[in-house]
Amino acid sequence: MAPWLKIGTRGSPLALAQAHETRRRLALVHGAPEEHFEIIVIKTSGDLIQDRPLSEVGGKGLFTKELDQAQLEGAIDIAVHSAKDLPTLLPEGLVVAGYLPREDVRDAFIGGAAKTLDDLPQGARVGSASLRRQAMLRRLRPDLQVELLRGNVQTRLRKVESGEFAATLLALAGLKRLGLADKATSLLPLDLFPPACGQGAIAITARREDSRILSDLAQICDLETGHALATERAFLGVLDGSCRTPIAGHAVVAGARLEFYGIVLRKDGSEVFDARIEGPVDQAATLGETAARQILAAAPPDLLSF
Repeated sequence: MAPWLKIGTRGSPLALAQAHETRRRLALVHGAPEEHFEIIVIKTSGDLIQDRPLSEVGGKGLFTKELDQAQLEGAIDIAVHSAKDLPTLLPEGLVVAGYLPREDVRDAFIGGAAKTLDDLPQGARVGSASLRRQAMLRRLRPDLQVELLRGNVQTRLRKVESGEFAATLLALAGLKRLGLADKATSLLPLDLFPPACGQGAIAITARREDSRILSDLAQICDLETGHALATERAFLGVLDGSCRTPIAGHAVVAGARLEFYGIVLRKDGSEVFDARIEGPVDQAATLGETAARQILAAAPPDLLSF
């Protein structure tokens, strides 16, 4: 029997967990067996490049390009992404259909002998692939040796367990989805360590003209998360559409109102520029753009140069 819907995903354990969560919710809405929704694994350029920062070879699009192409060619119907990996501009013909309910947005600290960031000894080697996390680490602990650490969640955890790195930072949401939340030795507070735009949210993309599929997805997507992500993605879109600048942003929705905090850092953590804004949820994208322009007005011209 042909599947009702083909779900595209990357092949990492976390990506698969997110795809299975999407399938479970779709099956529940339809009252159908999960087998009616086929999961198709597609290897992306970002999965193949492990020895360099993605910012040097194309940015976020390296995690989505092959999935986008498969959608446009009809090989898959929808694609499931970590929202923070999704570029602000999608190819013509594709749209963000929505987001599953957001998980905890905080970053988790995973240490070996040291259980917290403060406990790390002078000069300890800490690994991360995120420019945001690297810059924040350098801002809070300029004495640390902060280095590139690529790979899936399990690979990064192993490198801490083996002692190759004293610690790493990972999204708590990803650890939870993998059943690995116990690996976090402490959690980083949002006031000191705001998350990446989109962190903790699962994004689903679809073809713009597939009205039936968009209608189905609307039944499993979360409006509150959608408002928050509209703000965060608009903020990111004004500042930097790729991943070559350390940027953090977090929107919190309370009823019909929304509060947003965003920051931009120099890569060495030496300077930070931030903005706070609040307003109605029906102006979510405008709020994000306004916050970004406030930062651009206050920051030196070279802050976003690369």
